[in-house]
Amino acid sequence: MTRSGIVQFVSFFVYVLVQAMLLKNLVLFNTGFCFLYIAYLLLLPIETNVLVLMLLGFVMGFSIDIFYNSLGLHALTLVFIGYLRNYWLGAITPQGGYDAGAIPGMKALGLQWFLVYMMPLVFLHHLVLFLVEAANFDLFWYSMLKTITSMLFTMTIIVTLQYLVPQRSRI
Repeated sequence: MTRSGIVQFVSFFVYVLVQAMLLKNLVLFNTGFCFLYIAYLLLLPIETNVLVLMLLGFVMGFSIDIFYNSLGLHALTLVFIGYLRNYWLGAITPQGGYDAGAIPGMKALGLQWFLVYMMPLVFLHHLVLFLVEAANFDLFWYSMLKTITSMLFTMTIIVTLQYLVPQRSRI
């Protein structure tokens, strides 16, 4: 196994354990939840295959579902994000294209690009999660409130970690 494979393998378990042990009970005003585990999928190398993203999304989502007792909600949303990620990366490709082996982080591509990349994917993840959790549209506005506050909370934590944890632009 290569060095990058080992780093990705270890970070998978770190994201799952941090989410399950620390962030599961961290809620802001009963509407804002932090789903940091989505950062694992978002920060994989740009040329990662869609099928690999979907498989990793399923395994990570299922792992989170075990801790949350949520019957596949997190697996569903991460498979959905894994499917959309490369299409979105293709839509927002910078003029010069991406470097080989680049990781879509702030260090490599800047804060503005990172926010444009991350915001729609995090929003869709949270929207699907909370709408499926509600199981009908009677709670649509409450689900939207939870989606927006959770998106802001999650993005704040991810951006803060991008500043605090030194990352390489390539692995």
